[in-house]
Amino acid sequence: MTVAIMQPYYMPYIGYFQMINAVDSFVFYDDVNFINRGWVNRNRILVNNEPSYITIPLLKASQNKLINEIEINYDKNFDKITKTIQLNYKKSPFFERIYPLIVKDLTNKYKTISDLAINSCITICQYLGIDTKFYISSRDFADTKSLDRAERLQTICKKLNANRYINAIGGEELYSKEGFLKQKIELKFIKSKPIEYKQFSNEFAPWLSIIDITMFNPKESIHKMLEQYELI
Repeated sequence: MTVAIMQPYYMPYIGYFQMINAVDSFVFYDDVNFINRGWVNRNRILVNNEPSYITIPLLKASQNKLINEIEINYDKNFDKITKTIQLNYKKSPFFERIYPLIVKDLTNKYKTISDLAINSCITICQYLGIDTKFYISSRDFADTKSLDRAERLQTICKKLNANRYINAIGGEELYSKEGFLKQKIELKFIKSKPIEYKQFSNEFAPWLSIIDITMFNPKESIHKMLEQYELI
């Protein structure tokens, strides 16, 4: 049994979905502190053929709050997001398939950024046919909240009967493989390989939101991209 645990991000890049696809169970880590100017409520798409941020507006966002405590501000230029996506991707080959999925999530009036981010990821997984089982840390593993960082991850893995844990490559500086092995859990770090595809311009803009990838590529091509990584 292989598990990954990661904060929920709104429409993240392909590496996030590579991680989801690589495991049996994926835990949305929503009861940890929000990071200002991080990836929870924003990502990059093409705007006038240049990488640009789209940002979900929030109410009183703070690094002193948990991700699942921060509410969405639907009064502050919220419609601008769908309009920006529509304007900049309406000529992409898969716009008619993807845009309605994006609009459905954005107009569903989720209360918190956690809810929207989680459901945006699940929406894409359903579209791509990724059948990983999902959990939410605040709902399914609330009893582990008081543990320190590494111990909590290890405990969640044990609760899911996992013998392998996959972490983002940035976790190499945070977590010890030896510490996990002592708990009979193999720790691996996932590293995405370079991915390139045809966008509007001849100059490719890498590592954009999954919005960009799904707008330009058929499912078959995206499935191949999901395998373009290495475990370290």
